[in-house]
Amino acid sequence: MPEHDRQRPRPLAHRRARGTSTALAALAAALLLGACTQTGTARVPAAAPAASPLPTASPTPEGTLLVADFGADTVTFVDPEKGSVGSVPVGRAPYGLAVGADGRAWVATAEGVAVVDTRTRTRTARIPYRTTGTGPVTGGEYRGGGMGIALSPDGAHAYVGVNVPGTTGVLEVIDTATARVSAVVPVGRRPFDVDVSRDGSEVYVTGHDSFDVTVVPTGSLRPRRIEVAPYGTEGGLGSWLKPHYAAVRPTDGKLLLPFEGERLAVVDPRTGGTTVEKLTADTHQHGTTVTADGRLLVVGTGAVEPGKGKGPSLTVRSPDGAERVYPLEGPHEDVAVSRDGRTAYVTGGYTRDGYWNGITVVDLDGGSSHRLAAGSRPLGIAVL
Repeated sequence: MPEHDRQRPRPLAHRRARGTSTALAALAAALLLGACTQTGTARVPAAAPAASPLPTASPTPEGTLLVADFGADTVTFVDPEKGSVGSVPVGRAPYGLAVGADGRAWVATAEGVAVVDTRTRTRTARIPYRTTGTGPVTGGEYRGGGMGIALSPDGAHAYVGVNVPGTTGVLEVIDTATARVSAVVPVGRRPFDVDVSRDGSEVYVTGHDSFDVTVVPTGSLRPRRIEVAPYGTEGGLGSWLKPHYAAVRPTDGKLLLPFEGERLAVVDPRTGGTTVEKLTADTHQHGTTVTADGRLLVVGTGAVEPGKGKGPSLTVRSPDGAERVYPLEGPHEDVAVSRDGRTAYVTGGYTRDGYWNGITVVDLDGGSSHRLAAGSRPLGIAVL
């Protein structure tokens, strides 16, 4: 069974999902969405490791990359020219990560949210999830535990989407000063991505298996659901045509969610309205990021089926809708951009089959690219 979706879809006509098998329908019925309520109090963060495997006499250089090693229990520090310079243990199967202005990285793992001081390269804490029902601590895309994660603009809170296998997920809110969970909010199924509005007033959780984005106001914590399904929801859990990652457009705060290199869903979180714009890459798409000047970068993982689309790529879409598509060798998952906006770093730790242990470095001016060995099935990435 492939890790990304529960079965390969039947041939697509204009990328529309067809009905799934009786067995899949039964499975979907058994996994109907429901409210996920959690109770209890936050536990004391786990103690930090006794020593760092990365002793260093000087702070981590600016521009160093940090990747979450989904295929290991570590995060890896990467020199963008030379490759890996060492790793720090954080917990099982780390997925997403976010780095604050204070140099602390918050890493979503199957065991809890690890806190890493990127300047000294040590793990200082691991915060257990308050949520119950996440199942055994294990690997694989369907494992329970943290997936997408983001920080508030002021760094006071970390927001982590927690997958609860068999039902809807939750958003756990962490007070970064105390390193404790302060609230739990129900959201959609398998929260691939978490984003925060530029003013910090709302959190957006992308529910991969529920075709939605959950908007969570940070004041009231009262969630509201917006369905995002430009191809419809036919096929349910077996469909490939589901949302994965989102980006907040800096000009107006709207959410940008790419689908299949064909359609860009532009969601207004205030009204819940969605418009659809054309994309040109014609490839299954995952990770996204947006630059300060409004360029949208989207990772293409390859055709859903042989002959039903183009290969892996990185799309760079300017604010006026013009696109440049850079071919990539093999599947990738997520992307980050250098501080000067001229270089993209695309992680090779694809959530399905075909991942590899490294990063593709793309020159956004000239279009050249090369591979850099780094990490173990790296997914989340940040530029320090």
